[in-house]
Amino acid sequence: MSASNAGPLSGWKIIDMSRVLGGPYCTQLLGDLGADVIKIEPPQGDETRDWGPPFDDAGEAAYFMGVNRNKKSVALDIRAPEGRDVLLRLLENADALVENFKTGSLEKWDLGYDDVLKEKFPRLIHCRVTGFGGDGPLGGFPGYDAVLQAMCGWFTVNGPPEGSGVRIGIPLVDIGTGLFAANAILAAGLEREKSGQGQSVEASLFDTGIAFQHPHAPNWFLSGKPPVRVGNAHTNIAPYDAFPSKTVDIYLSVGNNGQFSRLCTALGAPALIDDPRFANNAERVQNKPALREALVGLLADKDGEALCLDLLKQGVPAGPILGMEGILNHPHTKHREMVIEKDGYRGVGIPIKFSRTPGTIRKRPPMFGEDDRDVLRDAGFDDGEIDRFVEAGVVLEQRRKAK
Repeated sequence: MSASNAGPLSGWKIIDMSRVLGGPYCTQLLGDLGADVIKIEPPQGDETRDWGPPFDDAGEAAYFMGVNRNKKSVALDIRAPEGRDVLLRLLENADALVENFKTGSLEKWDLGYDDVLKEKFPRLIHCRVTGFGGDGPLGGFPGYDAVLQAMCGWFTVNGPPEGSGVRIGIPLVDIGTGLFAANAILAAGLEREKSGQGQSVEASLFDTGIAFQHPHAPNWFLSGKPPVRVGNAHTNIAPYDAFPSKTVDIYLSVGNNGQFSRLCTALGAPALIDDPRFANNAERVQNKPALREALVGLLADKDGEALCLDLLKQGVPAGPILGMEGILNHPHTKHREMVIEKDGYRGVGIPIKFSRTPGTIRKRPPMFGEDDRDVLRDAGFDDGEIDRFVEAGVVLEQRRKAK
């Protein structure tokens, strides 16, 4: 692979000891951008290998495959002293270590950042992904996406106005924490260029759940009023909602007066432009029910997809409401290379585009421990040592059954 297409993180080495979603999402992104990611799995393996159906022909869950491409898998029992020695060897030239163990676990295994890693590897960036952070009243407790959505107020802003709030169907707290973790690692890497020193960074689901509360937290800070659920509508903008058309449901996101004027013209209703109830966004929000009623009537005989394309050409944000089949087979999805295939693996593409050093999909998600021997040989272990590790159960080639 030439320097021009090796990826912006080519030359970086990431040791990924994380499991489930937040940490693996972070490290997959770093791998997509060119980093060499070595996934250290416990003897039982990453539990998301079992989170299905669906499973592929080899028995791997789609859930696992969605966040573990561009990684090598090494199965290692770090509870054993020899396992820790192997890990320390792998860390000798690593840029970052990503883990999401329960707070205090690394310290228990004599691998704590402050006590061991910082002294042995002063340039190492240690990234901890946690549920609630390592300190505070809830520090150290485990966290899952849905629990944090509930605790961080997401249920109060998501769902229909009537009844109970609902969980967002995408694990956005986990994914957002992974994105924050990747940003933290890259920022620490930039700072290391100046100081020559690594550091420990943390991204927690709890902090992410709060940080993503926009615009509801700013609204509350200013007004003191709790948010209300508005279904598919927006709390601060109108028309910003899902609407039925003759053919498909569509979504309109009209953010200013110019867009509203063009929308009304496209719908053949110029009178709405001069209606004092809809003169500006504040008035449109105040008179949202009347505006919705008018738009529903105007859209009843329109071809939704054709209208959305026409509106987009005029600078009015609009789009048909599509399912997985519709969006993953969309011609624009294909053009943007947002569906990729590699050695029988299909997945979503890389959402960040670079003019000189684009990311690449170089390796399908690994089988458990499939790279044990190659990675350990690269680290300087000979075949006899590796055989001994396998015989002792320090390095594993088959998953150990969970107790």
